[in-house]
Amino acid sequence: MAGISELWNLLIMEPMLNLLMLLYSMLFNNFVLAIIGLTVVTRLLTFPFTQKQIRSMKAMQELQPEIKKLQKKYAKNREKLSAATMELYKKHGVNPMMGCLPMLVQMPIWIGLYQSIYQALGSSPEQFMVLSQRLYHTIPFMHNIAMNSIPLNSQFLWLHLGRPDPLYVLPVFVVAVFWLQQKLTAQPAVDPSQAQMNRSMQTMMPIMFGFITLQVASGLAVYWIASGALQILQQGFTTGWADIRKALPTGIPGLPRREETRQDGRGKKKR
Repeated sequence: MAGISELWNLLIMEPMLNLLMLLYSMLFNNFVLAIIGLTVVTRLLTFPFTQKQIRSMKAMQELQPEIKKLQKKYAKNREKLSAATMELYKKHGVNPMMGCLPMLVQMPIWIGLYQSIYQALGSSPEQFMVLSQRLYHTIPFMHNIAMNSIPLNSQFLWLHLGRPDPLYVLPVFVVAVFWLQQKLTAQPAVDPSQAQMNRSMQTMMPIMFGFITLQVASGLAVYWIASGALQILQQGFTTGWADIRKALPTGIPGLPRREETRQDGRGKKKR
């Protein structure tokens, strides 16, 4: 286990910690900006995976009319329905597993960032010593950064970035961002029971992450919000903004209603 822990620190945690320190020094000693900068870097690194996911989800949604035909044709034979659906996906180059891949890729990043935040925002002399040992002192400018930056400024507005949000504002944003992501990346299901399970997951996953946000460093919540917002923007630029407008709840001031409207010759709107 010690060997695995050291390997984890060497490949995941220490590179992220050093990158955070570098970004912190470059971005006006602001830890929130450092986390957002790290978010941009990780989104760029995972861009090929997320781009494939977005296009795969869009293709699956476009195949819904064909899937409904198969559901009608094989209504009494689920085995044939599943086989025909997979053949349809294969024919159009769609991989239904692409929806899980970006989440799996980001899991080590989340854990590494969680550890890096606590390492970077330590306040005791012992924590400063451990932080100093984790930095790449063989790189001259990293030594200078350590000398000039430690201890880091952990305050941002009402937040201590190494602790949970005391006002519960960030959990609300995390739930909202994850809910919209779930809506946009929802995979169409062939089986009605699977469709019901998918709808339950679209509700439960955001709530679960919101609950986790109540207990973890608010810096990690900042990462989740920034990462989710960037993915939504990426999807908008990739597949258009119509799906995002449809996913948003109605009744928000300033947003057009979903129902189509038209004007008659006197300029009055009709439904």
